[in-house]
Amino acid sequence: MKLIVNEDEMDVKKGTTAFEVRNKVKKDADVVVYNGFIIKEDVLLQEGDLITLIQRGEIPIIEELEVLLTSRHTPGVHKKIKKASIGIAGLGGLGSNIAVSLARMGIGKLLLVDFDVVEPSNLNRQQYFIRHIGMLKTEALQQLIHEINPFVEVEVINIYLDQTNIEDCFKNMDVIVEAFDNPTSKSTLVNTVLEKMKEKPMVAASGMAGYFSNNSIKTKRITKKFYLIGDGVSAAKPGCGLMAPRVAIAANHQANTVVRILLGEEEV
Repeated sequence: MKLIVNEDEMDVKKGTTAFEVRNKVKKDADVVVYNGFIIKEDVLLQEGDLITLIQRGEIPIIEELEVLLTSRHTPGVHKKIKKASIGIAGLGGLGSNIAVSLARMGIGKLLLVDFDVVEPSNLNRQQYFIRHIGMLKTEALQQLIHEINPFVEVEVINIYLDQTNIEDCFKNMDVIVEAFDNPTSKSTLVNTVLEKMKEKPMVAASGMAGYFSNNSIKTKRITKKFYLIGDGVSAAKPGCGLMAPRVAIAANHQANTVVRILLGEEEV
């Protein structure tokens, strides 16, 4: 029968176990990942099983790295999302967290759109470091993603999005993500996509300020192609700021919604 071991096809006889494969292929591996799950006890293998063998602390060669980066994924997920292109409008607390989550998933391509630079007050919730202060957010995030997962294609555009450029900017994307913290920019993007790009899935957010209950942040399917994440009421205002925990919760609702759309799971 055939297995996939560190991305290479391997023929073994029926009755072979995971630890027998480890002993044959990479005897010094101290982590054995079986269909996305690290095993401590040996298991009998079946046709088509995925085995990834890792030696802790070893820097893998580039040809092995992508396989190892996605070895904990549910089998089949990476193959599907690697073909996808996702456009993210706004690279603040929402956009930077969404981009990093999707990069860790191994998404095929990210189009990152923003015009702003990183400033110190961003660091309380956005995926940047002190060394990025003063850099364009597009360039800082592109650098970070390359350090996390160099197999993700990243295109950056440094523009202020408005009605005149949104359609052209995102026309080739599979899913559009709205990640602005400016209400005017949010409504401009959402209304433009809903009016002019009706068949394009869009994932937006509204209401994640403060430190209210985690569970008030929900994912709603507003129309067939439009998803809205947040509590719908907690906008940033004097006395109610934007902080890492709730912003990241909303951002990862958005990222997971993108993944679900790509995998054909369109209900929330």
